Amino acid sequence: MIRAKVVGAGGYGGAGIVELLLGHPEAEIVALVDVADTGRPYSDLYPHLAGWMDQPIVSPDDPPAREPADVVFFATPDRVGMRYAPRELEGGARVIDYSGDFRFDSVEAYADYASRLGLPPEHESPQLLPQTVYGLPELHRDRIGGDRKLVGNPGCFAVSCLLGLAPPVAGDLIDISTIVCDCKTGVSGAGKKPAPGFHFPARYENMNAYRLTGHQHVCEIERELGRLAGREVCITFTAHVVPLCRGILSTIYARTAGGVSGRQLTEAFREYYRGSRFVRVLERDAACGTVHVRGTNFCNLIVDLDDRTGMMRVVSHIDNLVKGQAGNALQNMNLLFGLPEETGLDHPHRYP
Repeated sequence: MIRAKVVGAGGYGGAGIVELLLGHPEAEIVALVDVADTGRPYSDLYPHLAGWMDQPIVSPDDPPAREPADVVFFATPDRVGMRYAPRELEGGARVIDYSGDFRFDSVEAYADYASRLGLPPEHESPQLLPQTVYGLPELHRDRIGGDRKLVGNPGCFAVSCLLGLAPPVAGDLIDISTIVCDCKTGVSGAGKKPAPGFHFPARYENMNAYRLTGHQHVCEIERELGRLAGREVCITFTAHVVPLCRGILSTIYARTAGGVSGRQLTEAFREYYRGSRFVRVLERDAACGTVHVRGTNFCNLIVDLDDRTGMMRVVSHIDNLVKGQAGNALQNMNLLFGLPEETGLDHPHRYP
């Protein structure tokens, strides 16, 4: 059995990976670590797990938190993983970090990301950056396995947008200077910690755009698209928060290259994701919404060409807490340990 430790277990991201690990046939949870609610049974925080996960939450300084594990999930804010990952790696663990700490393989790239969040630009473990891999399996599954020890789980918006853009960018089917990503996310994307802007009266019947000066996920989206295109890519990106608990819907636009048909676009997507269990390519008339991926690791993509304007239109649907976070992290764990990607993840959504 793969011994798993969850750091930041008390938050939504921690709860998500705990739920998934409980259903994984090859893994067991050996420690739940957090700075809050220490000593309390986990099922006190999440009563739906009573009888399944009653282990107490332990402080990072407690001996159980320092016991060796095979894999450590850092479901923690920025700048936590960079401080504690070296110790876990030295102890023989493989590390999957939810934050932006290890999504970038150079100090310059990390500094650009950190500046968008108002964080210090200096990385506390710069020696680890050349060792990390960007953990979006559909783009980098060949690099995640083998001897790899450190994975930077991607941002939720980045997952949604990159899966909707990788095939046409890689295939040179669109004008990359015209890419627009118009994205909506549920309130759970802000995390568990209460804040005035996410109080129920502030969110009920309210939608708004935010971080128009530069969203942090744009850094990783542009870098990955640039690698696929072989040249620099600059996109227009707008994030909105909508009165929804979970889910991301991204509508992605770009002008197609001359002569590209809607059928060519759809076939390019299907060929690119052949063998990718968790990406489903749908026709333009498919009945689909965020509810159809809720609670799953799937990304549903509606691929369309507006014949009148020559614009590609891709509608990407994911659950921000699963494919956008914990589910993608478990998919990475499976790859790190040589297991089929779908292990512990292959189930339909719950309807309605």
